[in-house]
Amino acid sequence: MERDGRAVDAGRGELVTIGEFARLSRLSAKALRRYDELGLLRPALVDPVNGYRYYDPAQAEGARLVAWLRRIGMPLSRIGRVVQLDPAAAAVEIRAYWARVEVETAARRDLAMYLVDHLSAEGVEMTKRVPENAAFGIRCAALTDTGAVRTANQDTAFAGARLLAVADGFGEAGAEASAAAIEALKPTARGAGGGVLPAADLLNALEDAADAASRAVRDAVSPYDAPDGSGTTLTAMVWTGSRLGLVHIGDSRAYLLRGGEMFRITHDDSLVQAMIDDGSLSPEEAASHPQRSLLLKALVGAAQSAPVAVACRPEVRLQEVMAGDRYLLCSDGLSAVVDEADLRAAVIATDDPEEAVRRLVALARAAGGPDNVACVVADVVVR
Repeated sequence: MERDGRAVDAGRGELVTIGEFARLSRLSAKALRRYDELGLLRPALVDPVNGYRYYDPAQAEGARLVAWLRRIGMPLSRIGRVVQLDPAAAAVEIRAYWARVEVETAARRDLAMYLVDHLSAEGVEMTKRVPENAAFGIRCAALTDTGAVRTANQDTAFAGARLLAVADGFGEAGAEASAAAIEALKPTARGAGGGVLPAADLLNALEDAADAASRAVRDAVSPYDAPDGSGTTLTAMVWTGSRLGLVHIGDSRAYLLRGGEMFRITHDDSLVQAMIDDGSLSPEEAASHPQRSLLLKALVGAAQSAPVAVACRPEVRLQEVMAGDRYLLCSDGLSAVVDEADLRAAVIATDDPEEAVRRLVALARAAGGPDNVACVVADVVVR
């Protein structure tokens, strides 16, 4: 054990023992030993004979930063990266981490509210809101485009009788990641088409589908050199014949056109969206923010710590439908360069989903086409 003495010179200036440094930094000696083992906070000197640890009092500020980051729940692996940064970069990293925490908290809140509503209904199924004799179907189209700048297309789009999906891949294996995420949802979509599922059963199926998509992306990018640098967003809807189940992660979007009004029904998992939410950034400022492409959540490779992997689970929820609803799903290659008024105009300009997706891609290209584009347009129709 280290001595609980005062200062030593040790040829390096005045150092203090671990006991004294624990008092200076408000950390326990046990925590300091743990942080030393993890490389988060190395002593200034370790006696080669007896192994006693000595610290420079100037290290107290760094030690307190580690303690504060632990208090907000930051994983030790991420703390190790933060403490190596300069103050400005560390501030950005902490903001990004906390924004991710708030996104996850919001998702848990939404699920809690659903459970409250579901249990308060005393077993009355949501499907009773839909007339028993109603027979709905989906009429849809999908289109992707490389854009005017990129040389490869990493976006994937799919539109079928039971599944609508867009995924925006990134990194070396982005194309493989986006394709794998959507492919993993197809078995769930086929299974959901066998009849009207109770709400709880559909949510369970969506949870399983989200897990399958996460695993599929990890498998798809694992052969590459930097699997943690590749991944994809995912916005998808599973159609059961009476309702839609939404699976969402990242900054691809889903919009609903109902009664002539268009509503965004997903929330971007991005740093700039979190800054808009907390009032530190306006939507106009977000459009030109240098970190507008920084995602807080995405489906990524396996080389992530366990806390990050858990945090990157897609959101799932149910979406009620009405005859005449039109849905637009798109990657940010469209939504980031075309404002919502123009999106709405293109979506309502034609009754044909095929023509609608062509108009949307043309809008993105007219805006410069700086990124790949993926979009799906789908109508809820009475059979």
